[in-house]
Amino acid sequence: MTDVIRVDRAAPDLAALRPAAERLRSGGLVAFPTETVYGLGAHALDAAAVRRLFEAKGRPATDPLIVHVARLQAVDELVSSFPDAARTLAARFWPGPLTLVLPRAAAVPGAVTAGLDTVAVRMPSHPVARALLELAGIPVAAPSANLFSRPSPTRAAHVLEDLNDRIDIVIDAGSTDVGIESTVVDVTGDTPTILRPGAVTLEMLRKVLAQTVLAERATTADTTAAMPSPGLLAKHYSPRTPMTLYEGSGAVDAIVADARLARNRGQRIGILAADEDRRKLAAAGGVEGGPPLKIVGIGAADEPELIAAKLYAALRELDAAGLDLILARSFPAHGGLGLAIQDRLRRAAGNRIAT
Repeated sequence: MTDVIRVDRAAPDLAALRPAAERLRSGGLVAFPTETVYGLGAHALDAAAVRRLFEAKGRPATDPLIVHVARLQAVDELVSSFPDAARTLAARFWPGPLTLVLPRAAAVPGAVTAGLDTVAVRMPSHPVARALLELAGIPVAAPSANLFSRPSPTRAAHVLEDLNDRIDIVIDAGSTDVGIESTVVDVTGDTPTILRPGAVTLEMLRKVLAQTVLAERATTADTTAAMPSPGLLAKHYSPRTPMTLYEGSGAVDAIVADARLARNRGQRIGILAADEDRRKLAAAGGVEGGPPLKIVGIGAADEPELIAAKLYAALRELDAAGLDLILARSFPAHGGLGLAIQDRLRRAAGNRIAT
């Protein structure tokens, strides 16, 4: 049975966290909250602990991990160089939801980096994560604390849904804040490049480094080739229930029509919706006496911070409802956090998109 340690988010009890820090140092697996999602931590320089992490998640060895540190000085043992662009971004956005891809030092096991000559590093801002990293005194490799390709966990209960009995400890400090994974920026070349969008947006990065660009969206289904960043598979963050994403101005009307048809066929349908859609979606009722319709709202369309914070919990709620199909609407993706939300929804649907 996985042990659960409950701590106060704002003022974590260091004595309560010490067993988790000791477990990390001795090669164990510990799930802990960050400001983005819950991470599953292992000693980043212990190859056996890293292998155990991959096994617990069912994660392909070609998907690299992000190494978490408590202090800037801790980066030195992980990298062969720290480019000026990386130092500039770290000075502005660390601690916080930004991951930097840097040249890898020999001390970092190849399992952490999928055999690449780069390593992804970040310094989280969550008080519990920072306290745990300080107590452990080691770099901690930590992907999301879930079974591979499932929606990332934003609560300790989500971790236990997927990994109970597979890991040693879960630190429960309530829901996370951002709700989606960190922005990943490759700073090993001449042009800083966003590999995975997140809460540190392109607009924010360009205010610091004007030359920053957004990489073309990766949609590979290949798990046999090393990926430059976590979270780049075409199908990722996905519910087990088949999901279709509707994009374009007529998305909600199309959902209503398709939901009615599916329910008339006796299918159980769930809808991921904006709060303002609820009245229109009531028309998706279908035949009288048909299967119930489950609608989960995740905030107004013009509230990207709220949508991001609620997205994965909503997908898990729908997935647990015994449905045949999930229908989800898209949200504005013209810039800012909207790009990251669109990215996660498209991957959750496995590129099953209706326009």
